[in-house]
Amino acid sequence: MGNYIGVDVGTGSARAGVFDSQGRCLGTAQKEISIFRPAADFCQQSSAEIWAAIIFSIRQAIKNAAIEGSTILGIGFDATCSLVVTGRQDKPVSVSPDQNSEQDIILWMDHRAIGEAEEINRTHADVLNYVGGVISPEMEIPKLLWLKRNLPEAWSQAACFWDLPDWLVHKATGVDDRSLCSPVCKWTYRGHLGNAGEGWDNDFFAQIGLECLSLDNYKAVGNQFLGPGSLAGNLSVNAAEELGVPAGIAVASGMIDAYAGALGTLGVNGEGSDGRLAVIAGTSTCHISISQEPCYVPGVWGPYYSVLLPGLWANEGGQSAAGALIDAVIDRHAAASDLRAEAHCSGRSIYQLLEDVLSELGDETSMLSRNRHVQPDFHGNRSPLAEPWRHGAVDGLSLDVSRADLALDYLATLQALAYSTRHIIEEMRQAGIPINTLVVSGGLARNGLFLREHADATGCAVIVPQTTEPVLLGSAMLGAVAAGEYDGLAKAMAGMSGSGEVLSPRGGKVAAYHQAKYKVMRRMQQDHSAYVALMKEAAQ
Repeated sequence: MGNYIGVDVGTGSARAGVFDSQGRCLGTAQKEISIFRPAADFCQQSSAEIWAAIIFSIRQAIKNAAIEGSTILGIGFDATCSLVVTGRQDKPVSVSPDQNSEQDIILWMDHRAIGEAEEINRTHADVLNYVGGVISPEMEIPKLLWLKRNLPEAWSQAACFWDLPDWLVHKATGVDDRSLCSPVCKWTYRGHLGNAGEGWDNDFFAQIGLECLSLDNYKAVGNQFLGPGSLAGNLSVNAAEELGVPAGIAVASGMIDAYAGALGTLGVNGEGSDGRLAVIAGTSTCHISISQEPCYVPGVWGPYYSVLLPGLWANEGGQSAAGALIDAVIDRHAAASDLRAEAHCSGRSIYQLLEDVLSELGDETSMLSRNRHVQPDFHGNRSPLAEPWRHGAVDGLSLDVSRADLALDYLATLQALAYSTRHIIEEMRQAGIPINTLVVSGGLARNGLFLREHADATGCAVIVPQTTEPVLLGSAMLGAVAAGEYDGLAKAMAGMSGSGEVLSPRGGKVAAYHQAKYKVMRRMQQDHSAYVALMKEAAQ
């Protein structure tokens, strides 16, 4: 019986949590990390800054847990699916158009490779069947193609390309093996074909102009892959000194942050994953389901083999902007500045203040948005439309610029996110994936109005885990299994997941109201397509 550390590198911060073998959180800490935007749709980070933030977070989490570092037996890493480029001797290679040497990461949300993604999709290659038929510019292969074409000097310097979770494991252990999770979900590796490089499609790489990736037995992108919960290696002496924990402890294979969230939540209340959809809602949102057999859902990523639980298939829907969308809608409004200042002075969040305003406007908050509608594709539609070129809209505006008007924008945005989730669920059900329960984690799981609108709009029960750190818990589970505390992830989920609160949909008039607004949102998406087509016609 020991303690385990989960490390989560999100979009804006690196976090660490210390957990005991029953999944109890003993202490956490975090440190913000920078996002660099050298051009429109470019988002970059620094691996050196991220590792420094991890060092701080682990040391502080151990201190906050009031334990000795010597009690730590294993570590699990999760992170965003961002691209890290390294050269010889693991030196960083700049991915920036301004050649900033420290910026060696293309962040997941970077959309510089939209053109490359569209070009790849026109090949209709077999590997695309495992990403819902359409590859996203948020994935790594379009980004690699962009790098080769637009930064040839960086391309020539590059020795290895990593998904961020795998780079963290490599940094901690020196091991080159990759996880199955990242390459299968974001790199077109087909895990069901094997773990020793058999899953790469060299014909596909040749077709898109990346045949060089197959050189040296795919050394630059990986040729040995580990299932979730596998022991990747032992913590190196140098990393141990930096992190303040014993050298030689178990380091698990890495995992994408959303999948760590699913791991930490799908076993809540001691039930299996059947009928459950993990909704990991933060800056963006991921919707992850598990099935015994592969299910092909147009516009929904997957099916992915053994990326979450060994031997099972996963499908992943998502929204490219969730928390980021809410903040963008708020900050566009004339009343936002004063309300944020008030929130700062009162020690409350702007979201709490907006809910107070909504409460003053009427008894049934949901129905206040009857004449205010948001089409949520501000950063493209990840799924199920799978069209990154899309943009969003707000309908029903007047000359009102008061905080009450802002509150309506806020409410309609939460509802739009719920309708987008409903659209994903409908497509999953049509493909044979039964969904009746949402298990919600991430920052938006603390937003009661977001949760209620999701229950009512989708007709699904919503479960919120009692643990305040489900993503960190998922990573700690990886560390516990790698260290031998549990014989497999299923047993770790049963022993560490804990319980959660259940929110049931209200049905009746509320359900009918959301049905009408859902139709409005889908019509707005259709209309947006028509506007784009009209403007393309005018440009010819």
